[in-house]
Amino acid sequence: MKKDSTLKDAVYAAVLDGIIRDEYKPGQIISEKDLTEKHGVSKAPVREALIALCSQGVLRSIPRCGYQIIALTTKDIYEILTFRSILEKVCLRTFCGKLTEEQFAELEELNRLCCDTEAGDDMWAHWDHNAAFHLKLASYAENNYIYKELERSMDILRRAYAQHYWDKWTPSSGLLDVKSHKQLINALREGNLMAAEIYLEADIGDFGV
Repeated sequence: MKKDSTLKDAVYAAVLDGIIRDEYKPGQIISEKDLTEKHGVSKAPVREALIALCSQGVLRSIPRCGYQIIALTTKDIYEILTFRSILEKVCLRTFCGKLTEEQFAELEELNRLCCDTEAGDDMWAHWDHNAAFHLKLASYAENNYIYKELERSMDILRRAYAQHYWDKWTPSSGLLDVKSHKQLINALREGNLMAAEIYLEADIGDFGV
């Protein structure tokens, strides 16, 4: 059972990575048989991985055909970004004016990584640093449910990024979509909630620039 569970997790991760890395296209059909042969595992862990991906809204089961990669629309992106904006502003209101120097140092370091030119050459390294910046901010609210929901939203947006912006990425894109980070940090230092919310909104709105 433990071995099957481990194999299921490996197949799950491989399929998700294939979607993010543009190996599998939106709307493409993948089959249980193909994945079994590709990964050299039995049907059970592959089936469990596919079921899990369906439950997460990554795949859609089509009887007697296979599993279709769900395409994320611009409407989906807009709605998730709106949700993020509401969620992250709530977080700001709980800790604005209360952060320690150690916490500001954490944000400054994450922002440095976001702006690093070498990371900017790798779309997914940049994405990971940017996601870490926002999740770190959310962690200061000390609300695990909010944190988990933001993490889930960022995971969905990662797939949307792959589907909509993979072929538009340039190293300069990375710098453009984090340009409000520094201003946000400064507003938090000053305890200026209104300014912090404005810069956060601008930062979230820079998705996919």
